Order: sequence, then structure tokens, then C-alpha cells
Amino acid sequence: MNAFTLLKTDHERVAGILASIEETTERAVKGRDELFTRLKQELDLHAKIEEEIFYPALEEAEETREVTLEAYEEHRLVKRMLAELEAEPKDTEEWTAKFTVLKENVEHHVEEEEGEMFKKARRILSEEELEELGTRLQAAKKENRAAAGS
Repeated sequence: MNAFTLLKTDHERVAGILASIEETTERAVKGRDELFTRLKQELDLHAKIEEEIFYPALEEAEETREVTLEAYEEHRLVKRMLAELEAEPKDTEEWTAKFTVLKENVEHHVEEEEGEMFKKARRILSEEELEELGTRLQAAKKENRAAAGS
């Protein structure tokens, strides 16, 4: 599987979970909590495989270095926000507001990744390299899910 296809599929799955959480209210704590747990698992795994496999393939090339370094920083910010949201009660307006900021950050990151980063990556990576990266990303996801027991 092509690396771009795998990552876009992850992005679509996360977008669906984000939309589901956004539809909840402060009163739907149990549903919101379950959805948030799924969201955090998906984002944690996605960031891990990108940071361990995809980004290192782009980081060394001058053309993709800046956008890759920015992506690492965006991941760091999203991880911090996820930790804050996980620790706070999910039945408050403050949690809802912070979740909205998280959602906007994730959407911005996806837009930049699928736009600028993928466009530049196509110029430095061959089809074979993209396939090989996709295979490695897929294997890492399976390995991490097996280790997590999910």
C-alpha cells in the first residue's frame, strides 16, 4: 500500500471520530469519553508511525525538511492537548472549547500534510519508495495494535 493512501485513510478515520465527538454535548459524558479514548488511540498510533517511519524519510531532503520539522511540532502540540483533555472532566464547556481547538489543529495539520508535504514528498520519493514506506507503516500499525491488545 502506498504511504499516502495509508495516511489519508488514517486522516479520514480521525476526521470521523472528531465529527462524532463534536456532535456530543456536555451531558453525554460516557459516549464522549469512549469516543475520546478511540480518538487518542488513533492519533497516538498515527503520530508514532509517522514520526518513526514517514517523517525520517523526508527530514533529510532539503525540499521537505522545513515542512517535516513543522509537522513534528504540530504533533507535539496535539499530544499536549490530548493529555490535557484526557485529564479534564469531559462534561464542561471548557473541555468542549479545548476540544474545538484540538480539532482545528488536527484539521490544519492534515491539510498541510496532504497538501504541501505530500506534494513535496512526491518529488523526492519514487513510487517504489512510497510503496515500501506504506508497507512499513502498515506493519508498524499492526505491531503496535497487537502489542496494545486491540
